[in-house]
Amino acid sequence: MKTTVLRLAIVTSFVACAGNTTAPPENGGNGSVQSVTLEPDRDNTLYEDPNGALSNGAGDFIFVGRTGATAQDAIRRALVRFDVTGSTIPVGSTVDSVRLRMNMSRTRAGPTNVTLHRVTSDWGEAGSDAIGPSGQEGTGAAAESGDATWIHRFFDVDQWAALGGDFVSAESASTQVMTTGFYTWGSTASMVADVGGWLNNASTNFGWILIGDESASMTAKQFGSRDNSDADNRPKLTIFYSQP
Repeated sequence: MKTTVLRLAIVTSFVACAGNTTAPPENGGNGSVQSVTLEPDRDNTLYEDPNGALSNGAGDFIFVGRTGATAQDAIRRALVRFDVTGSTIPVGSTVDSVRLRMNMSRTRAGPTNVTLHRVTSDWGEAGSDAIGPSGQEGTGAAAESGDATWIHRFFDVDQWAALGGDFVSAESASTQVMTTGFYTWGSTASMVADVGGWLNNASTNFGWILIGDESASMTAKQFGSRDNSDADNRPKLTIFYSQP
């Protein structure tokens, strides 16, 4: 099994001036607010497959929506997790605002909504890499031990309770994704509650799953993963918080 090196990019900024502790709008003026920006410590794509044998733990991209390939018209869902408790946020802090920023780099579809849902079961990322001669990763690669797949939380031992992942049905956030470029989810009350819960109880942090339009073919969208060669194209979670 390929060992995955966890990366945590942290940028801390202070939104306060001496004698003037004006907070950003997200905080509603509740005092001095700080922020931290994180990259995922793991991500992966769930490729709809009856054998649960496909994954992309080490690939440059993650995918959502439905493909339109002749040989395979199937759903893709993206998993992403951030190590909130391993960041510089002090214990007891209040999460005021949360924003997820991702880069969408390839699509054949027009505008589609991509929703964010809190995952309720743990899952894995191993060394599978779907990159092929064309440089595309949409069809997936053979899952390695510990990878998340359509059937498995950790290939090929532990399974999801439901095919395609275990997650809260109510969305935490939604945004319309159109042409290539950067997109932001949040801040929403649900995202704040998700991150606040993870900060207070790390054992519940299984990240989010991103779900695109699964009702029709040719709706798939490609996003940069944490392994993307361009650091700017990797997912970024910015958390604004107030210290106790």
